[in-house]
Amino acid sequence: MEQKKLVYGGALAGLSLVVSLLIHFPLIPQAPFLLYDPGDIPILVAGFKFGPGLGLLLTAVVAVLFALITGQGGPWGVLMHFLATGSYVAVAGFIYQRRRTQNGAIISLIVAPLFMTVIMAGANLLVTPLYMGVGREVVKGMLLPAIIPFNLLKGVINGAITLLVYKRISNFIEEPLYKRGKATTRVRS
Repeated sequence: MEQKKLVYGGALAGLSLVVSLLIHFPLIPQAPFLLYDPGDIPILVAGFKFGPGLGLLLTAVVAVLFALITGQGGPWGVLMHFLATGSYVAVAGFIYQRRRTQNGAIISLIVAPLFMTVIMAGANLLVTPLYMGVGREVVKGMLLPAIIPFNLLKGVINGAITLLVYKRISNFIEEPLYKRGKATTRVRS
């Protein structure tokens, strides 16, 4: 099982990185620098399937690789990425591991974005003045019109998509390789 976790965890981390690099756009017109990307979804899937510990590890790997590949954010960007995705994945994965039902998934994907939003409001107040060289009052003024709605919207979008794809991906991971494709394989004699 450990090898399976590492293999699929690595694949999901790679998918997260590729998706983050290819798809990103602003959600809040007042803050076009806050870019949404669906890269958290594969990490959420890993957190659901294999637990919050692996989800946090993948979050750290993807955050560092994204910063190294793009040159964006530096250490502060890595920290903010880790705090945002990590807080979401840790809470969602923890709740889902305790209650592995559709209701458990829904509850985890309601609680996790709220938790992430609180964490990111605080992190933005502490880190953004250092990271972007702006005053704390500027960040406070952006909390309600931009930072809080962005994090809530991002969390809701990621949660909804995760709910749509999780079962299919989970079943794919569980199905033995030798059984894949047998239903469609024809033998000619």
